[in-house]
Amino acid sequence: MKALTYAGPRAISFGDIGDPVLPGEDGAIVRVTAAGICGSDLHIYGGHGFAPGTGYGVGHEAVGEIVELGPQAHGLAVGDRVLVPASAGCDRCGRCRSGIVAACERQPLPVDACYGLGGSLPGAQAQLLAVPHATGNLVRLPDAIGDEAAIVLTDNAPTAWYAARRARVAPGDTVVVIGLGPVGLMAVQSAFAMGAARVLGIDLVADRRARAAELGAEPVESDDPKQAVREMLGGGADVALEAVGADATIALATSVVGHRGRVSVVGVSQNRAFPFHLPLAQVKELEFHIGLCSVQYELPALLKLTAAGRLRPEAVVSHRLPMSEGPAAYRMFAERDDKVCKILLDPWG
Repeated sequence: MKALTYAGPRAISFGDIGDPVLPGEDGAIVRVTAAGICGSDLHIYGGHGFAPGTGYGVGHEAVGEIVELGPQAHGLAVGDRVLVPASAGCDRCGRCRSGIVAACERQPLPVDACYGLGGSLPGAQAQLLAVPHATGNLVRLPDAIGDEAAIVLTDNAPTAWYAARRARVAPGDTVVVIGLGPVGLMAVQSAFAMGAARVLGIDLVADRRARAAELGAEPVESDDPKQAVREMLGGGADVALEAVGADATIALATSVVGHRGRVSVVGVSQNRAFPFHLPLAQVKELEFHIGLCSVQYELPALLKLTAAGRLRPEAVVSHRLPMSEGPAAYRMFAERDDKVCKILLDPWG
């Protein structure tokens, strides 16, 4: 089958790899009809991956159809159209059974629980994908939700919803979203769905600010976003949602909220020595939340909101390309060319 693999820093290869085999009697093989490139994939692309070595399949966002199913994979059938959550749980421990797969008791390291981060699980940017413990790691899709919305629901939309939920966005709140890629744009939608009165958007890229404005956000057009936020709101925000993971943007999130402000960080950071401003946090009585989203836990609400039109995940998809153009798509996404926001790959195109 055809797939994308990691060949080294700034090098993604498209070519043939071996077909997957059924991963146990409770596993499944999914024929992938759409795959997505996530901002987290750029860590790997940039050479700052989550596992050593090269040659492994990349990607953790996939939608498709079950073509093979183990006899112990209950509640599913060959031919089902399914969404593959970005992380896979063991489907046995209490946490996974409650949907909290990010805290799986049997595979505690993210690299072992997320597709395409190394050799533990295969990459989803492929024509076929082996899914372990299929009952807990596949979600049937209603006909009303198309591939473009579904691919965003594999990771970006749940991560954004998780960020807003953890920050307890409430009716009337003022919210600042930092980083307006796919997660940030879904955070804008999530904040409004939770009742936010105003949502401000911060990003260095003008077309991303414009896309956020189309969703109802107020773009912060300033080289001094902290001061601009205070002028726009007449003080600090109630909530800041950070979707980048850089030291500067996490620090900005803590600075733009007011007294008893709530900060939620879902941008991926690998810095083990982040210079957290404890005196500022203490004076502000700041709430600081950070974590990894368990897609399975967030999906029930998001599927209903999407089907009802309350959320529009498809609005963040900017490009649809054949997977054969995957290496170019990665370059485009990394360099933010051609007003790129979210790229959907067609494995069979």
